[in-house]
Amino acid sequence: MAGRLEGRVAIVTGAARGQGEATARLFASEGAKVILGDVDDVEGAAAAKAIGGDAVYEHLDVSDEANWQAVVESATKRWGGVDVLVNNAGINIPASVAGMSKDQFLKVLEINLVGAWLGMKSVAPVMFAKSSGSIVNIVSSSGMWAMNGLSAYGSSKWALRGLSRNAALEYGPRGVRVNAVFPGGINTRMGNITEEPVEDLNKYYVGQPIKRIGEPVEVARVSLFLASDESSYMCGAELSVDGGQTLGVFTPFLPTS
Repeated sequence: MAGRLEGRVAIVTGAARGQGEATARLFASEGAKVILGDVDDVEGAAAAKAIGGDAVYEHLDVSDEANWQAVVESATKRWGGVDVLVNNAGINIPASVAGMSKDQFLKVLEINLVGAWLGMKSVAPVMFAKSSGSIVNIVSSSGMWAMNGLSAYGSSKWALRGLSRNAALEYGPRGVRVNAVFPGGINTRMGNITEEPVEDLNKYYVGQPIKRIGEPVEVARVSLFLASDESSYMCGAELSVDGGQTLGVFTPFLPTS
């Protein structure tokens, strides 16, 4: 039985570990040829080797346009093009609005926003040439609400949300679907900024309907859906994978049943 991405070529950024690695692994298991892009060459190469099959690692600094072009060219020479792009790479520098330096603020924007824009720009020629493709932008629940201490991160994700909508309008008529995924708290190295043991993390999520932290594969499954033909009539969609985190504020003194 063929996989849901059988024969397709995918680039996943930030794929050396965590959410990106889980996505690359799931895509490969569904038949995709996958390029794992990252700046961590040691972990990235190890991840690609562990996945095996048609999974390869490429050094990819998402803020470097020439690097993007080289990776897309590599995919085209190796496998004939690019069918799927998952813009997953991201960084977070926790700081308040008044407490963050300009350099810190711009660094977050350069990776989280400019990096995704460069990815969409770089794959456009090969996807447009085939009049097909799927781009999945990993945004964040921080692109739906505000959280203290995440001024630069939240700004970058709100902007990526808007950019995804613009790209969906422009790319859709060319046969390329652009959709966005909004993870909440996910059990990754970046998601667990407190560096607490995994078993202690759920206490931070008791205020949401699903009272636990999410796992990387739970986001990867949604990206797989958007990358596959199962979402063929979706363009500009925004899918939350946040345990209900952004639904609103639970008010205990009002009726629940």
